[in-house]
Amino acid sequence: MAGAGDAGRARAAVARLSDAVGERRRRLGSAMQDARRQRRLLLVIVCVALLLDNMLYMVIVPIIPDYIAAMRGGGGGAAPAAAAAGGNESGGGGNRSRLFARYPAAAAAGNEDVQIGVLFASKAILQLLVNPLSGTFIDRVGYDVPLLIGLAVMFLSTATFAFAENYATLFAARSLQGLGSAFADTAGIAMIADRYAEEPARSRALGTALAFISFGSLAAPPFGGVLYEFAGKRVPFLVLACVCLLDGLLLLVLVPPCASGARANMPVGTPIHRLMADPYIAVVAGALTTCNIPLAFLEPTIANWMKESMGATEWEMGLTWLPAFFPHVLGVYITVRLAAKYPHLQWFYGALGMAIIGASSCVVPACRNFGQVVVPLCGICFGIALVDTALLPTLAFLVDVRHVSVYGSIYAIADISYSVAYALGPIVAGQIVHTMGFVQLNLGMGLANVLYAPVLLFLKNVCQMKPSHSERNILLEEAPKGLYDTIKMEERKGKGKSLYPAGETENNVDSYHRDLTGASEEDCSDYEYS
Repeated sequence: MAGAGDAGRARAAVARLSDAVGERRRRLGSAMQDARRQRRLLLVIVCVALLLDNMLYMVIVPIIPDYIAAMRGGGGGAAPAAAAAGGNESGGGGNRSRLFARYPAAAAAGNEDVQIGVLFASKAILQLLVNPLSGTFIDRVGYDVPLLIGLAVMFLSTATFAFAENYATLFAARSLQGLGSAFADTAGIAMIADRYAEEPARSRALGTALAFISFGSLAAPPFGGVLYEFAGKRVPFLVLACVCLLDGLLLLVLVPPCASGARANMPVGTPIHRLMADPYIAVVAGALTTCNIPLAFLEPTIANWMKESMGATEWEMGLTWLPAFFPHVLGVYITVRLAAKYPHLQWFYGALGMAIIGASSCVVPACRNFGQVVVPLCGICFGIALVDTALLPTLAFLVDVRHVSVYGSIYAIADISYSVAYALGPIVAGQIVHTMGFVQLNLGMGLANVLYAPVLLFLKNVCQMKPSHSERNILLEEAPKGLYDTIKMEERKGKGKSLYPAGETENNVDSYHRDLTGASEEDCSDYEYS
């Protein structure tokens, strides 16, 4: 009897546990079906993907010199790391350089300098080449599948880094990361713009993504250095690979691939070459490239300049950019708040950011100690935050009012703009410093930003634009309004059939043409002012 009672209680406990699990599953399912919660989860997935991409971009900074030294027979360990970082300190000096060194290329010697520069640039170069194709692909199939492809390629790239034993494998892994970024970054930002279609929610969401990008770049070198020091060279990459895998699985659960069939009913996006020809988009793309050049060119050169001009220690060189994270996040926050109150001044926030970047770049060579140099670097990152946070939503708005509200190609253009700066930086910056000098490099970058800032005045009237009743509006979004719209729709459908119903004269149509001045050219015009 006691045994039967125990068995009954056990069955009841199992039943209660099963009911509890079922209830939790139902709650989770309903929560994931809720549109607001779903887009928040998608924002988390995209932010994690951007975080991973930038952590993988920077996590190799304190590790790569030791990798290459070991591959050349240096044996790895503290001695190669200290040699690669250029440190001569005894005791823990090698450890400090490996934990915090951000610029191995500036201190590496001989052919290693070129190898590291090419390795760092290979990601941006491949990203630059693939983005036109990935943007078109995203426009055709939607955002979730390319994001999943990007996460899968990033996972493969990270695993390859973990088990690389020669330079060719490292180069392949870095190039693979560029391929994955071309899909994951572009699709992720485009998905945010699509899911957060209204302002100021769109600016807040894109600002959150930018904050994660900044945090990934900040946290990666210490993260990689600490794990490399105490757990081995493979552990940092394996940790990132696991997080990437979990992020991809969460995306699969949230947006199954079969759900992408709804994409077939959406409009066809504007080709990327037409977007590039749009003068407003070209101005924004130029601003994104110009404002990121100081950061891309200073990262591989400033450590060596600090060592030569002010005798900076390894700790100071490694922590140079750490304080800049906080003004970057502050710049994102301020721009989002200002854009919510004064959305018509987005162009001004971008121009102000470029002016701050230009002034800060010109001040860098005048600094004589670590405390002084941190101030202009914080100014550069603060200005970049203003420009990016103001202009990324502007790109989506320009597509909404001048083209088709599909965002793959437009954010591929934005990614191309960033990639141009970061592809040139590791290769060109050192050569410019060698031939012209560090002062001339900074003055040139500062002048370029200051001179470009007034160009953003061209965007002053963007906020006054509104979409015209184009063919997409008529055929996909709303019923025809008035005789002229009806005729235009029938013209699209008829393909050569008579446009006018029986008993209706051409004079009636001409009168509508006169009433709708310029309307006959609506499909050729890109926008109209409100």
